[in-house]
Amino acid sequence: MRNIQVSEITDQIKDMCIEANYELSGDMKTCFAKAASAEQSPIGKKIFSQLEENLEIAKNDRIPICQDTGMAVIFLKIGQDVHFVGGDLYAAVNEGVRRGYTDGYLRKSVVADPIERVNTRDNTPAIIHCEIVPGEQVDITVAPKGFGSENMSRVFMLKPADGLEGVKEAVLTAVREAGPNACPPMVVGVGIGGDFEKCAEMAKHALTRDLNEESPVPYVREMEQELLERINKMGIGPAGLGGTVTALAVNAETYPTHIAGLPVGINICCHVNRHSHRVI
Repeated sequence: MRNIQVSEITDQIKDMCIEANYELSGDMKTCFAKAASAEQSPIGKKIFSQLEENLEIAKNDRIPICQDTGMAVIFLKIGQDVHFVGGDLYAAVNEGVRRGYTDGYLRKSVVADPIERVNTRDNTPAIIHCEIVPGEQVDITVAPKGFGSENMSRVFMLKPADGLEGVKEAVLTAVREAGPNACPPMVVGVGIGGDFEKCAEMAKHALTRDLNEESPVPYVREMEQELLERINKMGIGPAGLGGTVTALAVNAETYPTHIAGLPVGINICCHVNRHSHRVI
Protein backbone atom coordinates (compact mmCIF):
# COMPACT_ATOMS: atom_id res chain seq x y z
CA MET A 1 0.00 0.00 0.00
CA ARG A 2 1.32 3.43 -0.97
CA ASN A 3 0.15 6.55 0.84
CA ILE A 4 -0.23 9.72 -1.26
CA GLN A 5 -1.05 13.07 0.26
CA VAL A 6 -3.96 14.68 -1.55
CA SER A 7 -2.02 17.94 -1.44
CA GLU A 8 0.31 16.40 -4.04
CA ILE A 9 -2.70 15.87 -6.31
CA THR A 10 -3.66 19.52 -5.82
CA ASP A 11 -0.16 20.69 -6.74
CA GLN A 12 -0.04 18.54 -9.87
CA ILE A 13 -3.50 19.58 -11.06
CA LYS A 14 -2.69 23.25 -10.54
CA ASP A 15 0.47 23.06 -12.66
CA MET A 16 -1.21 20.93 -15.33
CA CYS A 17 -4.11 23.35 -15.78
CA ILE A 18 -1.65 26.16 -16.46
CA GLU A 19 0.63 24.01 -18.62
CA ALA A 20 -2.20 22.76 -20.82
CA ASN A 21 -3.54 26.27 -21.41
CA TYR A 22 -0.18 27.89 -22.20
CA GLU A 23 1.40 25.35 -24.55
CA LEU A 24 0.25 22.48 -26.76
CA SER A 25 1.47 18.97 -25.99
CA GLY A 26 4.30 17.48 -28.05
CA ASP A 27 2.02 15.25 -30.14
CA MET A 28 -0.19 18.20 -31.03
CA LYS A 29 2.80 20.32 -32.06
CA THR A 30 4.07 17.58 -34.37
CA CYS A 31 0.67 16.98 -35.93
CA PHE A 32 0.04 20.72 -36.29
CA ALA A 33 3.33 21.26 -38.11
CA LYS A 34 2.60 18.39 -40.54
CA ALA A 35 -0.86 19.76 -41.24
CA ALA A 36 0.49 23.27 -41.86
CA SER A 37 2.90 21.86 -44.45
CA ALA A 38 0.16 19.80 -46.08
CA GLU A 39 -2.34 22.67 -46.44
CA GLN A 40 -2.62 23.67 -50.10
CA SER A 41 -4.92 26.68 -50.24
CA PRO A 42 -3.42 30.18 -49.90
CA ILE A 43 -5.99 31.29 -47.33
CA GLY A 44 -5.50 28.04 -45.41
CA LYS A 45 -1.74 28.56 -45.34
CA LYS A 46 -2.24 32.10 -44.05
CA ILE A 47 -4.56 30.89 -41.27
CA PHE A 48 -2.05 28.23 -40.25
CA SER A 49 0.67 30.88 -40.13
CA GLN A 50 -1.46 33.03 -37.84
CA LEU A 51 -2.31 30.08 -35.60
CA GLU A 52 1.37 29.12 -35.32
CA GLU A 53 2.26 32.71 -34.42
CA ASN A 54 -0.44 32.67 -31.74
CA LEU A 55 0.98 29.43 -30.30
CA GLU A 56 4.47 30.95 -30.11
CA ILE A 57 3.22 34.10 -28.37
CA ALA A 58 1.30 32.02 -25.82
CA LYS A 59 4.33 29.83 -25.08
CA ASN A 60 6.88 32.66 -24.87
CA ASP A 61 4.73 35.17 -22.99
CA ARG A 62 3.10 32.55 -20.73
CA ILE A 63 -0.44 33.48 -21.60
CA PRO A 64 -3.42 31.31 -22.65
CA ILE A 65 -3.48 29.99 -26.20
CA CYS A 66 -7.20 30.81 -26.40
CA GLN A 67 -9.49 33.15 -24.48
CA ASP A 68 -11.74 30.17 -23.70
CA THR A 69 -9.57 28.32 -21.21
CA GLY A 70 -12.19 25.62 -20.96
CA MET A 71 -13.99 23.59 -18.36
CA ALA A 72 -11.40 21.40 -16.63
CA VAL A 73 -11.86 17.72 -17.44
CA ILE A 74 -9.77 15.39 -15.27
CA PHE A 75 -9.12 11.71 -15.97
CA LEU A 76 -7.66 9.79 -13.01
CA LYS A 77 -6.41 6.20 -13.24
CA ILE A 78 -5.87 5.24 -9.61
CA GLY A 79 -3.84 2.21 -8.61
CA GLN A 80 -5.83 -0.03 -6.28
CA ASP A 81 -2.87 -0.11 -3.89
CA VAL A 82 -2.94 3.67 -3.43
CA HIS A 83 -4.27 5.16 -0.19
CA PHE A 84 -5.04 8.88 -0.27
CA VAL A 85 -4.38 10.70 2.98
CA GLY A 86 -4.80 14.25 4.20
CA GLY A 87 -8.27 15.00 2.86
CA ASP A 88 -10.89 14.32 0.22
CA LEU A 89 -9.63 13.43 -3.28
CA TYR A 90 -12.31 15.31 -5.22
CA ALA A 91 -11.87 18.37 -3.03
CA ALA A 92 -8.11 18.19 -3.71
CA VAL A 93 -8.68 18.00 -7.48
CA ASN A 94 -11.01 20.99 -7.42
CA GLU A 95 -8.57 22.93 -5.26
CA GLY A 96 -5.91 22.28 -7.89
CA VAL A 97 -8.21 23.60 -10.61
CA ARG A 98 -9.07 26.62 -8.45
CA ARG A 99 -5.40 27.48 -7.89
CA GLY A 100 -4.41 26.81 -11.49
CA TYR A 101 -7.08 29.03 -12.96
CA THR A 102 -6.41 31.76 -10.40
CA ASP A 103 -2.61 31.73 -10.42
CA GLY A 104 -2.45 31.22 -14.20
CA TYR A 105 -4.84 34.11 -14.89
CA LEU A 106 -7.08 31.75 -16.84
CA ARG A 107 -10.64 32.73 -17.68
CA LYS A 108 -13.22 31.43 -15.22
CA SER A 109 -16.01 29.99 -17.34
CA VAL A 110 -18.03 27.76 -15.01
CA VAL A 111 -21.48 28.69 -13.68
CA ALA A 112 -22.87 27.06 -10.54
CA ASP A 113 -26.28 26.27 -12.03
CA PRO A 114 -27.11 25.70 -15.72
CA ILE A 115 -30.22 27.90 -15.56
CA GLU A 116 -29.44 30.56 -12.92
CA ARG A 117 -25.92 30.91 -14.38
CA VAL A 118 -23.99 32.59 -11.57
CA ASN A 119 -20.24 32.26 -12.17
CA THR A 120 -18.33 30.24 -9.53
CA ARG A 121 -15.36 32.63 -10.08
CA ASP A 122 -12.71 29.90 -9.88
CA ASN A 123 -13.64 27.51 -12.74
CA THR A 124 -14.76 24.78 -10.36
CA PRO A 125 -16.16 22.23 -10.12
CA ALA A 126 -14.19 20.16 -12.61
CA ILE A 127 -15.53 17.18 -14.54
CA ILE A 128 -13.79 14.21 -12.90
CA HIS A 129 -13.56 10.68 -14.31
CA CYS A 130 -11.99 8.01 -12.06
CA GLU A 131 -10.86 4.51 -12.98
CA ILE A 132 -9.39 1.95 -10.56
CA VAL A 133 -6.46 0.04 -12.06
CA PRO A 134 -3.79 -2.35 -10.72
CA GLY A 135 -0.68 -0.89 -9.09
CA GLU A 136 0.30 1.94 -6.78
CA GLN A 137 0.53 4.92 -9.13
CA VAL A 138 -1.87 7.67 -10.08
CA ASP A 139 -2.13 8.54 -13.76
CA ILE A 140 -3.49 12.06 -14.28
CA THR A 141 -4.70 13.68 -17.49
CA VAL A 142 -5.97 17.26 -17.45
CA ALA A 143 -7.90 18.29 -20.55
CA PRO A 144 -9.39 21.81 -20.48
CA LYS A 145 -12.27 21.79 -22.98
CA GLY A 146 -13.54 24.93 -24.63
CA PHE A 147 -17.22 25.06 -25.48
CA GLY A 148 -17.07 26.41 -29.01
CA SER A 149 -16.18 22.89 -30.14
CA GLU A 150 -17.90 21.13 -27.21
CA ASN A 151 -21.23 22.51 -28.38
CA MET A 152 -20.73 20.78 -31.73
CA SER A 153 -20.52 17.29 -30.21
CA ARG A 154 -23.13 14.60 -30.80
CA VAL A 155 -24.41 11.22 -29.59
CA PHE A 156 -26.08 8.85 -32.06
CA MET A 157 -27.98 5.80 -30.82
CA LEU A 158 -27.63 3.69 -33.94
CA LYS A 159 -29.17 0.30 -34.67
CA PRO A 160 -26.80 -2.69 -34.81
CA ALA A 161 -27.71 -3.13 -38.48
CA ASP A 162 -26.21 0.30 -39.22
CA GLY A 163 -22.81 -1.27 -38.66
CA LEU A 164 -19.47 0.35 -39.39
CA GLU A 165 -20.80 2.35 -42.32
CA GLY A 166 -23.42 3.85 -40.04
CA VAL A 167 -20.71 4.83 -37.56
CA LYS A 168 -18.71 6.53 -40.30
CA GLU A 169 -21.75 8.44 -41.55
CA ALA A 170 -22.54 9.59 -37.99
CA VAL A 171 -19.04 11.02 -37.62
CA LEU A 172 -19.16 12.73 -41.01
CA THR A 173 -22.59 14.17 -40.22
CA ALA A 174 -21.34 15.61 -36.93
CA VAL A 175 -18.31 17.21 -38.59
CA ARG A 176 -20.34 18.51 -41.52
CA GLU A 177 -22.88 20.13 -39.19
CA ALA A 178 -20.13 21.57 -36.98
CA GLY A 179 -18.43 23.23 -39.95
CA PRO A 180 -16.56 26.42 -38.97
CA ASN A 181 -18.20 26.56 -35.53
CA ALA A 182 -15.73 24.02 -34.13
CA CYS A 183 -12.73 26.28 -34.95
CA PRO A 184 -10.96 23.93 -37.36
CA PRO A 185 -8.52 22.38 -37.96
CA MET A 186 -10.19 20.06 -35.46
CA VAL A 187 -9.45 16.82 -33.68
CA VAL A 188 -12.35 14.37 -33.70
CA GLY A 189 -12.83 12.00 -30.77
CA VAL A 190 -15.12 9.01 -31.34
CA GLY A 191 -16.57 6.56 -28.82
CA ILE A 192 -18.23 3.41 -30.14
CA GLY A 193 -20.18 1.01 -27.93
CA GLY A 194 -21.04 0.97 -24.26
CA ASP A 195 -24.24 2.90 -23.61
CA PHE A 196 -25.47 6.50 -23.87
CA GLU A 197 -23.00 8.02 -21.40
CA LYS A 198 -20.11 5.59 -21.99
CA CYS A 199 -19.77 6.41 -25.69
CA ALA A 200 -19.67 10.13 -24.88
CA GLU A 201 -17.01 9.64 -22.20
CA MET A 202 -14.90 7.55 -24.58
CA ALA A 203 -15.18 10.21 -27.27
CA LYS A 204 -13.89 12.83 -24.82
CA HIS A 205 -11.07 10.55 -23.62
CA ALA A 206 -10.10 9.72 -27.22
CA LEU A 207 -9.07 13.35 -27.69
CA THR A 208 -6.28 12.84 -25.14
CA ARG A 209 -4.68 9.93 -27.02
CA ASP A 210 -1.29 10.77 -28.52
CA LEU A 211 -2.08 11.81 -32.08
CA ASN A 212 1.03 10.01 -33.31
CA GLU A 213 -0.22 6.67 -31.93
CA GLU A 214 -2.36 4.35 -34.01
CA SER A 215 -5.24 2.32 -32.62
CA PRO A 216 -4.26 -1.30 -31.87
CA VAL A 217 -7.59 -2.46 -33.36
CA PRO A 218 -7.22 -3.00 -37.14
CA TYR A 219 -10.73 -1.92 -38.21
CA VAL A 220 -10.58 1.13 -35.93
CA ARG A 221 -7.20 2.11 -37.34
CA GLU A 222 -8.50 1.83 -40.90
CA MET A 223 -11.68 3.73 -40.02
CA GLU A 224 -9.74 6.59 -38.40
CA GLN A 225 -7.58 7.02 -41.52
CA GLU A 226 -10.54 6.82 -43.89
CA LEU A 227 -12.55 9.33 -41.89
CA LEU A 228 -9.61 11.75 -41.71
CA GLU A 229 -9.23 11.64 -45.48
CA ARG A 230 -12.97 12.10 -46.08
CA ILE A 231 -13.23 14.96 -43.58
CA ASN A 232 -10.32 16.75 -45.21
CA LYS A 233 -12.08 16.52 -48.57
CA MET A 234 -15.06 18.47 -47.22
CA GLY A 235 -13.27 21.75 -47.93
CA ILE A 236 -14.17 23.38 -44.60
CA GLY A 237 -10.50 24.17 -44.02
CA PRO A 238 -8.64 26.15 -41.34
CA ALA A 239 -10.97 28.57 -39.50
CA GLY A 240 -13.75 27.36 -41.79
CA LEU A 241 -12.49 29.56 -44.63
CA GLY A 242 -11.79 26.74 -47.05
CA GLY A 243 -8.79 24.51 -47.55
CA THR A 244 -7.48 20.98 -47.59
CA VAL A 245 -6.97 20.47 -43.84
CA THR A 246 -10.18 20.41 -41.84
CA ALA A 247 -9.08 17.84 -39.25
CA LEU A 248 -5.71 17.03 -37.72
CA ALA A 249 -6.72 13.57 -36.52
CA VAL A 250 -9.58 11.18 -35.79
CA ASN A 251 -9.15 9.14 -32.60
CA ALA A 252 -11.62 6.39 -31.69
CA GLU A 253 -12.20 4.11 -28.70
CA THR A 254 -14.52 1.10 -28.42
CA TYR A 255 -16.27 -0.79 -25.62
CA PRO A 256 -18.64 -3.79 -25.43
CA THR A 257 -22.30 -2.92 -25.90
CA HIS A 258 -25.82 -4.38 -25.72
CA ILE A 259 -27.13 -6.69 -28.46
CA ALA A 260 -29.83 -4.13 -29.29
CA GLY A 261 -27.69 -1.05 -29.69
CA LEU A 262 -24.76 0.71 -31.36
CA PRO A 263 -24.09 3.95 -29.46
CA VAL A 264 -21.69 6.43 -31.08
CA GLY A 265 -20.36 9.56 -29.42
CA ILE A 266 -18.50 12.27 -31.32
CA ASN A 267 -16.62 14.86 -29.29
CA ILE A 268 -15.00 17.49 -31.48
CA CYS A 269 -12.12 19.67 -30.33
CA CYS A 270 -10.77 22.79 -32.00
CA HIS A 271 -7.13 23.16 -33.07
CA VAL A 272 -6.32 23.87 -29.40
CA ASN A 273 -6.66 20.24 -28.34
CA ARG A 274 -5.27 20.76 -24.85
CA HIS A 275 -4.14 17.94 -22.60
CA SER A 276 -1.43 17.47 -20.00
CA HIS A 277 -0.39 14.07 -18.65
CA ARG A 278 1.60 13.01 -15.57
CA VAL A 279 2.09 9.91 -13.46
CA ILE A 280 2.87 10.06 -9.73
